[in-house]
Amino acid sequence: MAGEVITVDASQPLPDCWDAFAFVGGAMPAHGAPATPWPAEVIGLLQQGWLGEGRLVIFVDEPRGAVGDVVAADLIDSCAHARDVADVIMFWWPDNTDPRLMSASLAARNDGLRAVHGAPSGTALSDYLTKYADTRAISTATTLAELAGLALDKVGAGGRRTAGERDVPLSVWRADSFQRWYCAQTAAGNTLLGARQVWTFGAGTGQASLIYWALHVRMYVQVEDRVKSNEVVISRPDISVMALYRRAATIDDTVIVLVREFRSPASSPDGLVHELPGGSSTDGGSALDQAIAETEEETGLTIDVERIRSHGSRQLAATMSAHHAHLFAAEITDDELGRLRASLTTPHGVDGTERTWPEITTFGELRRRRLVDWATLGMITEAVLDTSPLPGR
Repeated sequence: MAGEVITVDASQPLPDCWDAFAFVGGAMPAHGAPATPWPAEVIGLLQQGWLGEGRLVIFVDEPRGAVGDVVAADLIDSCAHARDVADVIMFWWPDNTDPRLMSASLAARNDGLRAVHGAPSGTALSDYLTKYADTRAISTATTLAELAGLALDKVGAGGRRTAGERDVPLSVWRADSFQRWYCAQTAAGNTLLGARQVWTFGAGTGQASLIYWALHVRMYVQVEDRVKSNEVVISRPDISVMALYRRAATIDDTVIVLVREFRSPASSPDGLVHELPGGSSTDGGSALDQAIAETEEETGLTIDVERIRSHGSRQLAATMSAHHAHLFAAEITDDELGRLRASLTTPHGVDGTERTWPEITTFGELRRRRLVDWATLGMITEAVLDTSPLPGR
């Protein structure tokens, strides 16, 4: 199946569906002026390089011909909406560009997951762009061919979106956390009427790995026959956690293993979070493998798979975030408990961003001191109340 490429500008309506959407902006030549026609060249490069079987839409951020009755405010709104929904946002700055124009654009449109900026090499603009991009994780190019290549690499083969789905950029659309949330909503009969990306937070080289995303959504709620549009959906990769415990004569005396760590959102009396060993990753792999790895990293204990019970996954804060926690649990031995007690003053962690200390407490102490949040207390309760035999035994 051959791919399709459609070019539109600010005076035209957007197509009803697409697989990839590229926004082309920057310092444009004035209408009728004998300037280098770089927009046409980059459009041609995108057309030649598009290998997807679906539809690539290329949006040019100003009308290229007569606009008739279209008013300036409508053109501005059209460009703003196209930039919001774009899968990749491309800016090219010819060597005669006013540096103030590029500086203002960089400051206002810093989205490392989607943005690609370019300027001819050997110019003051390209030097400034390189220095700026190095500190902001923005992809940069020094030729139009490189600009188009970077943009096409970001969108890949794309992903088909129609109606309100078009408002979700590919960086979010492809996220497992978004797809599970969206599938749950559609399975309930609800419809995404529209959305606006509020922000994203990426990590890694060029911020290529999406960590957090937030969408202001407009939903048709079938069971209530109404439209709700006053909330933001926030999510992140799922976490995998391990509840480690040592049973005692009573539930309240059951020993519980936690880790203590500074996390910026903490609002506890000591400014730290007290939680189960666990974490997330964007590298793939099973939730169980992730829980085992995080437990070893944060406590020093290696737990054999045969000792682990799975409790499935649930949301932690359904009114705040769409992500899930995958809960696993294992009873530790007296020897392991002793090793943990000996390491309570030893910090764990793999890099400078993480530092955890093991903590040993009891279930009763957790209830009385309100040491952990409600979600963590619920997961611990699920684990210690389960007295069924391990699978396969």
